[in-house]
Amino acid sequence: MQGPLSSLKVLDFSTLLPGPFASLLLADMGAEVLRIESPNRPDLLRELPPHDHGVSASHAYLNRNKRSLALDLKQAQAIEVVKRLVADYDIVLEQFRPGVMDRLGIGYEALKAINPRLIYVAITGYGQTGPYRDRAGHDINYMAVAGLASHTGRKDSGPLPLGVQVADVAGGSLHGVIGLLAAVVARHQTGQGQYVDVSMTDCAFSLNALAGAGYLAAGIEPERETQMLNGGSFYDYYRSRDGRWFSVGGLEPAFLHRMCAALGRPELARLGLSFVPDEQASLKHELEIEFERRSCAELEELFAGIDACVEPVLSFLEATQHPHIQAREMLSQVPRDDGSAQMQMACPVKFSAGLPAPRHIGVAVGAHSAQVLTEAGFSAQEIESMGEAGVFG
Repeated sequence: MQGPLSSLKVLDFSTLLPGPFASLLLADMGAEVLRIESPNRPDLLRELPPHDHGVSASHAYLNRNKRSLALDLKQAQAIEVVKRLVADYDIVLEQFRPGVMDRLGIGYEALKAINPRLIYVAITGYGQTGPYRDRAGHDINYMAVAGLASHTGRKDSGPLPLGVQVADVAGGSLHGVIGLLAAVVARHQTGQGQYVDVSMTDCAFSLNALAGAGYLAAGIEPERETQMLNGGSFYDYYRSRDGRWFSVGGLEPAFLHRMCAALGRPELARLGLSFVPDEQASLKHELEIEFERRSCAELEELFAGIDACVEPVLSFLEATQHPHIQAREMLSQVPRDDGSAQMQMACPVKFSAGLPAPRHIGVAVGAHSAQVLTEAGFSAQEIESMGEAGVFG
């Protein structure tokens, strides 16, 4: 089984999270992904704990199904290798700051001259233009500049550092894949590739979605705990008697009535049907009382057979053991080099024709250098010469 993207061949120059998560999705769906890695400045993700069998678990996951070619891009021979590969690998994914690839001699214009069908995707914090184009940043900064952090969290404690990287993954990774695949479709129609500029800040800005649309159309500034979905209504989290938390999302009247009836307080539903702030506050107070009267187990049993949009907040371990996650086959055993396997999160996209089985976890820097160069037509003598010159580190 090859997968729906088996016709795509990607040179991946990215590191850390945004680019590698994007190319992970591509590789899981069958694309041939070749990582171009520096032998002298290893991807910091390789060092990120925890480690399993001496390998960063994060790196092993994000780089599964990808091959690795070690190249010192400061050497002319390495640049020539990239230029030869681009004739065959007609998609480039990179995550350097603007201008870096141009200075190396392998920016879009240089590579496009070799292969006009080239699709070149650049994922950066702030994009290729604008006053912040050269500014450093991380996920938390992009969400701050994009306005997302201004209406998340609590009024009395401010924004919260989230446990997931929203701008990196939902912004850079997913939008990078969308842009790449849109360019592939366009290439089928025109025969021409193109440059795709993905700014994680731009993408995070678009994730304001409902709150941002409300402000732009009606001038209503989204602030913490003032909107329906950010704590300004009963749509929120409630603590059980034994300190666990439950999510309550039943905004629709039918769900609200079922929840209140299950709690033995059907009269409370009328408060939730009003969007008057005082009535929403009253309902939240009463729900806090009702949830704190019951243990987690009692609440789970109470709502198990009721479609009321009430679910417990699970730890990650509990999520992996949840029957729905299990039934959706969201865990996968991925082979290690020694013949054993590592448990990883599976590709979340399901296809009726299926996907190829995972081939291997992330590999060592340059694990496939000789193999890749041989496939590209380099002789054994040329490969040996490059090795002696330090092209591979």
